[in-house]
Amino acid sequence: MPEFFNVQPVQAALDRLLSYWKPQLRTETADPRQALGRVLAAEVYSPLDLPTFPRSTVDGYAVRAADTFGASQSLPAYLICTGIIPMGAAAEMALRSGQAIEIHTGGMLPPGADAVVMVEKTQPYSDHEIEVLAPVAPGENVIQVGEDVDRGEIILPAGHTLRPQDIGGLLAVGLLEIELVTPPRVGILSCGDELVTPEENPASGQIRDINAHILASMIEEAGGEPVLLGIARDTLDDYLAHAQAGFHQVDMLVMTAGSSVSTRDLTRQVIETLGKPGVLQHGLAVKPGKPTILAVCENKPVIGLPGNPVSAMLVARQILIPLIHHAVGKTLKPIATIRAILTRNLASTTGREDTIPVKLTAKERGWLAEPVFGKSNLIYTLIRADGLVSVPLNSNGILAGTEVEVFLL
Repeated sequence: MPEFFNVQPVQAALDRLLSYWKPQLRTETADPRQALGRVLAAEVYSPLDLPTFPRSTVDGYAVRAADTFGASQSLPAYLICTGIIPMGAAAEMALRSGQAIEIHTGGMLPPGADAVVMVEKTQPYSDHEIEVLAPVAPGENVIQVGEDVDRGEIILPAGHTLRPQDIGGLLAVGLLEIELVTPPRVGILSCGDELVTPEENPASGQIRDINAHILASMIEEAGGEPVLLGIARDTLDDYLAHAQAGFHQVDMLVMTAGSSVSTRDLTRQVIETLGKPGVLQHGLAVKPGKPTILAVCENKPVIGLPGNPVSAMLVARQILIPLIHHAVGKTLKPIATIRAILTRNLASTTGREDTIPVKLTAKERGWLAEPVFGKSNLIYTLIRADGLVSVPLNSNGILAGTEVEVFLL
């Protein structure tokens, strides 16, 4: 049996878990309009050219560019205006040399035209004739067929997380059904005699269970499907019954409870009953979050998080979210960061990585990062924070006045 609190850096522990776990990818089809934030299971190819016809990018006149060469305000080109192209209608009238046809932004270029002159570069000369006051080049003010996307082109890769603009692009080429990764079901089990649901009025010595709902929101945001498994009591029988029942319903299991070395620590015992290989790591070289447990049971990740809300949230951010991304094959994007000047000293202990919430303040010369200090069970330390500063593993701390990288929340 691995020793309690034989701590490892987060990445080393995560890599070990990943080496034991092979996620089973499931897919489903859906309408893009109901797929915001979902992950594509396969590459998406455009079934057509976009645009499908040459379009004007300005209000003006469709022309043959050669008819405008040499035009100027002092020596304009004179063209006969033969009509107007209605919006949403096909351009049926052909353009001949010496002619112009009025066109609006987005309108279809008529046959024979190869450019559009902006209305601002023209002026009426008679009822059916205009003066062109500047030349245009072939293709000027025109979007060509397929200029946005070509037929057969990969428009979105597998592993891509759908954004609002992606949904618009899929609909623009007529794709009303796409293949998506089925979100992994992530069970959340809370444990503790002191816990009650948020709907209940806590008695003396009791607290509302907020961890389950913080984690559910994080799981959903990361692309998973949270499954709330309730609150287990601090007895082996009740904890075990809840865990085993929930384990068979989900693809991952997260338990939040006291996981320190104590007689009331049941999390590790329960995990070891769920399947092989069992617990892989008990203890991370981080603060907060040291007593975290990582396991794989019957090819399902099982995580035992500390009961303190801040610890649970910060460790979930480092461990659970990457697991969900891995499960859905999500293409990872860099976490948004900014540079800021630290306003106070941050002390640390060599051999662990500390994560400190900070509040950001804008100044003329940049940003200031003010540490938000508080014990790991004070959720409002994170609510008051705008970002996180990481104190490196083998550092004694960071001095005030140092420029630091802030990971935005």
